[in-house]
Amino acid sequence: MTVSMILKSKGSEVISVRPDDPLSSVVETLSARRIGAVLVLRGDGGVAGVLSERDVVRALARHSSAALGMPASAFMTAEVVSAGPRDSIGRVMEKMTHGRFRHLPILDEGRLVGIVSIGDVVKKRIDDAEHEAQALREYVTQAG
Repeated sequence: MTVSMILKSKGSEVISVRPDDPLSSVVETLSARRIGAVLVLRGDGGVAGVLSERDVVRALARHSSAALGMPASAFMTAEVVSAGPRDSIGRVMEKMTHGRFRHLPILDEGRLVGIVSIGDVVKKRIDDAEHEAQALREYVTQAG
């Protein structure tokens, strides 16, 4: 079970912002798209960082409403951990658990091809477990 299987079912759309976008714009995007994080992309399409709801809360705690006029780059996580499409779901779960984050950009040979969230990973694990249980039920029924 690999990351590419998740991307195949959920799609590869990535919601992103620019480093100089004001935090208020990022908040609007998060709210409108009903998502928990966005990728911050440089002009060349490379990943500059990740900005999550947690980052927004920290920004508001430190700078109050003035944070809303400041650039996304001031609050994003710049040291981005990523995975590849051939990485196992287990490996992705390890990275997310160890790093204590819920969103992981997926890069294929340095090119951004998608993003997965912990929700995507859990959904895939549950779907696979349900399919396995159904296959076992059918096997037992046919063998009996």
